[in-house]
Amino acid sequence: MSEKSRMKVFVSGCFDILHSGHIAFLKEASQYGYLHVGLGSDKTIYDLKGRKSINSEDERLYMLEALSCVHKVSINKGSGILDFLEDMKTLKPDFFIVNEDGHTPEKEKICKDLDIDYKVLKRIPHANLPVRSTTSLRKETPIPYRIDLAGTWIDQPYVSKYHPGWAITASIEPTIEFNERSGMATSTRKKAIELWNYHLPMENPEKLAKILFRYDNDPGTKDVSGSQDSIGITMPGINRFFYEKGEYWPSKFETISDPSIINWLEERLFMVTLWPRAADFVVLENTNVTTENVRNLTLAAELSWEGLKNKDIKVFSKGFSESFNAQVAMFPKMMNDKVARVIDLHRDKALALKLSGAGGGGYLILISEEEIPNAIKVKIRIKDYWI
Repeated sequence: MSEKSRMKVFVSGCFDILHSGHIAFLKEASQYGYLHVGLGSDKTIYDLKGRKSINSEDERLYMLEALSCVHKVSINKGSGILDFLEDMKTLKPDFFIVNEDGHTPEKEKICKDLDIDYKVLKRIPHANLPVRSTTSLRKETPIPYRIDLAGTWIDQPYVSKYHPGWAITASIEPTIEFNERSGMATSTRKKAIELWNYHLPMENPEKLAKILFRYDNDPGTKDVSGSQDSIGITMPGINRFFYEKGEYWPSKFETISDPSIINWLEERLFMVTLWPRAADFVVLENTNVTTENVRNLTLAAELSWEGLKNKDIKVFSKGFSESFNAQVAMFPKMMNDKVARVIDLHRDKALALKLSGAGGGGYLILISEEEIPNAIKVKIRIKDYWI
């Protein structure tokens, strides 16, 4: 028996709707030794993705066991993004292998602590086959996500009452399925799917944003979802929108739809998966929302917009960083020691960085002129379904 065949290789995932991308990944991972697959349970899929699995855990286990490149399959005992941890400690593999979408700094650290070789594989389709992901095959959910770039929180009247200003978001094609509670407007996106049955109607995007905002906030809603979520999902391109003092809806909009600017940002924007915010996470504790902090937030958004329009990386990065600093100054709970450690690992790789959404986890968004290893790339939606 060769040395390679004695090696134990561990991969973990949900493998919902088994496709050619999964097979290519598993075959490549099996080149390192006997391949053990830790399968995410139905509960894990629901917790992370906010939906039921397409195929049950028993069906998925049966299909994976039928693959010649797979040595053994078992359903992970844990739950959440690290549902495999107990199983991996029991197996004691030589390698733990993930793809780029599955990489997180936390997984890498765990492997270092356990003396397991950690490898990140690129999504490379077999031969002439197209790149596949579960999300791309779930044709019923092409509803975009949104990413907040600068000035966000100003869409909340308890913030804008101190100072008016702009927020900037970009509409993101669903090239991957982002985790729940991770600052990508997943809850508002689910409302959009409820409302429009998986496809944005052929209608004026701003009108759609208003409809979604109202649907997302029933009369009497105590904690109103900010309108930036609805706007970011329905309006293509990169948008900035201005909030007067104490208003829920912006008074004016500006859009960047120039492909050269959008491509410029796509080439410099990277995302690293952290972990979903804890279910009991409350960002609205010990807040410090003041006129000075809100003014700093709005000035940073204006700087970011100037940098974007001129494709000036220094100006954009400065606004991007200052916007995040202003957010954290107002809402210190966005940060914690665990998040800070991950940020420190990436400071020398990025010109600017911020957390997605309300922080506490989610995704680390980085701006860099150089490739960030193992990071997620996004595709900004240019298409306007109304035209």
